[in-house]
Amino acid sequence: MQENTIQVSRIHKLEGDSKLKAFVDISLGGIIIKGLRIVSGSNGLFVGMPRHQGKDGKWYPTVYPATKEIQQELNELVLTAYQE
Repeated sequence: MQENTIQVSRIHKLEGDSKLKAFVDISLGGIIIKGLRIVSGSNGLFVGMPRHQGKDGKWYPTVYPATKEIQQELNELVLTAYQE
């Protein structure tokens, strides 16, 4: 079984002045998670998790970190890879 390390497997940067800067895929212990987003917010860049739109028109996360520590590690990893 593979070690549970998070790796960026693909970054698709977007052109233009949109707040959405890139789509990112990560791998976690052999599982690929697609659809993370790098977004420019009022406090700088942040990583948005994959989500889907419900029948009520609202957006719901499909994947999310279990702890703040994992969220922080994921943010640092993805944003560092984006800025390279």
